[in-house]
Amino acid sequence: MSNNLLIVLSGPSGVGKGTVVSRLLQKGNYALSVSCTTRARREGEVDGKSYFFITKEEFLRTIEEGGFLEYSNHFENYYGTPKKFVEKKLQNYDVILEIEVDGALQVKKSHPEAILIMLVPPSVEELKRRLLGRGTESEEKINARIARMEYELSQKDKYDYTLVNDDLDECVARLEDIIKRKKLTH
Repeated sequence: MSNNLLIVLSGPSGVGKGTVVSRLLQKGNYALSVSCTTRARREGEVDGKSYFFITKEEFLRTIEEGGFLEYSNHFENYYGTPKKFVEKKLQNYDVILEIEVDGALQVKKSHPEAILIMLVPPSVEELKRRLLGRGTESEEKINARIARMEYELSQKDKYDYTLVNDDLDECVARLEDIIKRKKLTH
């Protein structure tokens, strides 16, 4: 068994998970788990890098085969973390899962050693501003994401750590510090 960590990062839509993760990936021996999804590919996304884009039928078959560490149906699409992909990456890297709350809690049940980190915005108002600033979704979808955010934030006590993404560099440095301390005791 390697000394590599399974790091689960969650947080509301628009909180900056992707930005924090991309900064972290530049700094160490990390691999980002690529999730499977049934949602349509967005402009600029690459199959196998952004997500593994699969059909609903493929997704349901993989569930039946026990092929996901976790999965969920979220905003009318399925998302899941492929078990074999993560296990292979863990042989050589600390693996980061950027997943939603329910999935994170599923991972913690099957992998109690996983480190759960909730990324939260400085304020709800700031998060709403970020979501609106994206300009990629309807007001109805943004409202659904805000309702989801309230649920996600209500689950933060089930996480090992909560990090406020107020200053990107500080947030990434705090995340690195958590990982370094965990590696010493792992």
